[in-house]
Amino acid sequence: MTYPVLIKPSAGGGGKGMQVVERPEELAEALPAARRVAQAAFGDDSLMIEQLIRSPRHIEVQVLADSHGDVIHLGERECSLQRRHQKVIEEAPSPLLLDTEDGEQIRARLGEAACQAARSVDYRGAGTVEFLVSDEDPGTFFFMEMTPGCRWSTPSPRRSPGWTWWSSRSGSPPVSPWR
Repeated sequence: MTYPVLIKPSAGGGGKGMQVVERPEELAEALPAARRVAQAAFGDDSLMIEQLIRSPRHIEVQVLADSHGDVIHLGERECSLQRRHQKVIEEAPSPLLLDTEDGEQIRARLGEAACQAARSVDYRGAGTVEFLVSDEDPGTFFFMEMTPGCRWSTPSPRRSPGWTWWSSRSGSPPVSPWR
């Protein structure tokens, strides 16, 4: 990892308590301050340090995994338009990947990375794997987190090329639909 880096509360969300550290000499002062903020805001002073991406794009990949080790992805959606680190619009497929010369290859790499993340923890069910993708170099991306379920803001179906996604209120997909 190189500088600049981003310090984030492990228990946090919504951008609260995030702190940019530009140079190594700033880290010793930034860590105790970030711990105090994390403890006060979330009751937990544990922190994460990640590579800072100056122009990040937030891209999520939905996965389905069964008890036989089969994992597929359902494509990506971009959630980069945010206000105060909260998603405002979700677009599928990602406009960044549509506008990038090697977007199809990057899309395939993101999908495989999402499937590998699910396999690495023997995941079962529907899940959302989130990545930060560099706007300046879309081939550079970083794992953010994986959460259970296929998430979106409303209970209505979402359409993406070749798929219709339904909220968990509509029921679970059948096990191993790709077998």
